[in-house]
Formats: sequence, C-alpha cells, structure tokens
Amino acid sequence: MAIHLYDSLERKLKELQPAQPDGVFRFYNCGPTVYAPAHIGNFRTFVINDVLRRLLELEFGKDKVKHVRNLTDVDDRTIGQTQVEKRPLGEITEKWTDLFHADCAALNCLRPHHEPAATGYIKEQVNMIEVLMQKGHAYRAADGSVYFKVSSFADYGRLSRVKERELLVTDATADSDHKNSVSDFALWKAYKPEEDGDVKWPGPRGAAEGRPGWHIECSAMSKALLGDTIDLHTGGEDLEFPHHENEIAQSECCNGVPFSRHWYHSKHLLVDGTTMSKSRGNYYTLGDLTAKGYSAMAVRYALLMGHPRKQLNFTLNSLHAATEALEELALRRQALIQDLKADPSVPPSSRFNGALDALRNDLNVPAALGAIFSQFNQMKPSLGYSREQASADIAALDRVLLVLGVDLPAVLQHLADESAPTEAPTEITALADKRWAAKQAKDFAGADALRKELTAAGWAMLDGKNGYRLERLKG
Repeated sequence: MAIHLYDSLERKLKELQPAQPDGVFRFYNCGPTVYAPAHIGNFRTFVINDVLRRLLELEFGKDKVKHVRNLTDVDDRTIGQTQVEKRPLGEITEKWTDLFHADCAALNCLRPHHEPAATGYIKEQVNMIEVLMQKGHAYRAADGSVYFKVSSFADYGRLSRVKERELLVTDATADSDHKNSVSDFALWKAYKPEEDGDVKWPGPRGAAEGRPGWHIECSAMSKALLGDTIDLHTGGEDLEFPHHENEIAQSECCNGVPFSRHWYHSKHLLVDGTTMSKSRGNYYTLGDLTAKGYSAMAVRYALLMGHPRKQLNFTLNSLHAATEALEELALRRQALIQDLKADPSVPPSSRFNGALDALRNDLNVPAALGAIFSQFNQMKPSLGYSREQASADIAALDRVLLVLGVDLPAVLQHLADESAPTEAPTEITALADKRWAAKQAKDFAGADALRKELTAAGWAMLDGKNGYRLERLKG
C-alpha cells in the first residue's frame, strides 16, 4: 500500500512519490524561530513530521529521503530578543537552538538531513530578490526596502483561498507606508538602527543594507538544498497564510516552475479545550512537563493521540493515559520476550501491517495505535504460540513503533527511575514526621491538616503499618 497524504492545495488525498530520476523524495518543513523555548504546540507539528519522515524511509529507503528543516534565526522576534537580553543575535539564537535540539532528542525526533539557518543563506536570499526585481515581481521602496508585488502573480491565493475572503491587513508596522499595495510583502527590510541594533547585511542591488524578510528565507534555503521543485512541503496550519502562500509566489516567480508538488498542514493543538496562554496557566514546554514527572516519550505519545488534521485537546489527563498505555506496551513486550525467549531480531511477521496501512492512509495515527493494541492483545503465551511466532510478531511490533518513534526501552528506564526512592527535602520530611506523630496520638484533624500541607507542597504520604513513605506528586 502506497503512502497517501492529504494535499492542502488540491484538497484531496494524493500519493506521495519522488519526481526526480534519482528516486530521492525531497521534503521541507518549516522549523522553529529560535528566540524562546518551543512549546508543545510547536512540537506537535515536529513530531508529526518525524513520523512522516520515518514512514517515507520505510517506504522508499533511508538513502532515498532528503529532509530539510530550517531555523529562523533572524526576524523581528529574534532581533527583539536581543534588545530584551542585551546580547548579540548569535548568542541568543545559539542558546535557543541548543535547547530545541535537546528537546527534539528527548522526544526521539530524527535530525533532518540539512538544518539551514537563515543567517547562513543571506547571499542566496539576496540573489533570489535580485531575480524577482529583474523580472518585475519586486520593487524597491522609498526607504530602500524591497517588496514583492502580489498583483504580478496571477495564482496568488491558490493554497489558502485568500481571494475567496476579505484580505486581512496583518502588517501594521511603519514600513507598510512604503508599499505600493497593502497585500505586498517584504522581501528585504531596510536597516533601522533603533530596532535592529547591529543586525544588518548588504542588500540587493539598488536596495539599502538591512535584513531579509521572513518569507524569502525558506524559499532560498529550499532552492539551495532541494532544487527548484520539491516533492512535499509541510508545516502547521498557521503557516498556510501568509507564509506558505508567499513562498509559492516568490519561488515560482523566481524559478519559473512549480514550487512544491504537495502541501500538508497539521492542525493546531488545544490545551484544556482552549488555546495555550501563559495567563491561563496552560502554556507548556517539554521542560515544564518533564519537571512534573512525565517522560518525554509520554509527551510524544500524547501528541500523536489525535489525527494530525484534526485539533487535538492536550490535557494532563491525556498525558496520564499516554503514560499508562506506554507502560503497558513496554512491560508486556518485556514479559513476552522473557517468558517465550523471543528474539526481536528475526524478520517481522505481518501482524501489525494494519497499523502501518493506517499510517500510509493520511497519517491516521489514532487508527494505527488502535490496531497496535488490538493485535498486541492477541499476543499471549498460550498453548500453540511458539517462540518463533512471538519473535516474528515482536519484530513486527518494533517496526511499527520505530515508525511512530516510540522508544519502549526509554519508557522502561523512566519507569525504573520513578521506582527508585526519592529523597524528600528536610522540610518535607519534618512535616511528614509531625503528621505521623499526630496520627499516632489520634489527632486526626491535625494529621489531615498536615497531609494537606504536604499535598500542596507536591508530596504524597503513604502510610504503612510501622511507618510511612513519601512520593513526589505528578501534575
């Protein structure tokens, strides 16, 4: 069964196939803007793309997939952060890039084959802008900035259907006064000392020194690393307009050929039924959740529990459910290997092909997870279930888990770490001793009040016959 994925441009499922004679499947997904920690909404998109990458490698072979994910290390937000932290741009972006890589590794996301940073491709961006100016698709504004002339591209709006609704004016910055039309967008932004600090480069011919606009970055890096036409471009739904719409316009006007043969967008993540917000207290980074005691693998699993093209409501309860599901899988797999002496290195059976087929059908991850548990429940060391069959079935399970990026040994390690005794701080131990004494003295009201203090501090006190045990609470 071939991989079929919904195409956001044509609004239908289409088969994914490499177009170039070398048989290499080329795909690009928009990466993070490295000015702050990535949140779990960002990581839903990156985890989905990781599953897609793994599925493509299973289908075409590891040497037949070329994956590029960029780093936006120069834009309004990264430059704004230099003003906040009073540090050079490179120091700011390096810090947040390192954290992003650490989070990706914890979530078991494969590194892209190329991860270009925008500041490393200034020349390529300038070259594209100059071609667009020569072809009449871009113009120099009075302040030395360069804008793309949207009216010069007849197909503008194909992806987002922007022409079917009122064009929203999203650019309220001062440089919008220099545009010929409100729909035009910046390819190059003239240097403004009070805003840009020391962030500037020589501009395209006839333009002022400054920095590239956000949209041109991806077009230039995709062209440099994957060619003029790619097989697939992905990202979150928030990038469909204006970012991806603008990428299409500038790339196709510059190169004279279609930019991407396929477009795929995943839906937003909700948290507790609404959008994430620090003021609501539902804004989570991976670090926030691991600090609560959850494993990064449980976070990955929770982010995959909904269909990528449907909104997923992330809650701490769903994270509990993900933890329980993973622990069940890991412990039962381990028991099968131990009881039946199964050898997972043998060739896989066809037992979990239904799960792989669900992934090939528009990345239907919930259906794949359902198929995994349905088949796994039949893998019991009963009469007639041989070591050879168990070995082949476990190898098949491992193959589909590899595509999902689910690392069961990491789950077992986290479980072992959790089971290890946790040393409570002195003040918590003192509270627990006081509560134990109150309980022994039959001062139950006092004991209950002290238990509430322990709970508020994040600790559970588990009473035994001759003493107590302290455990750190999750959530």
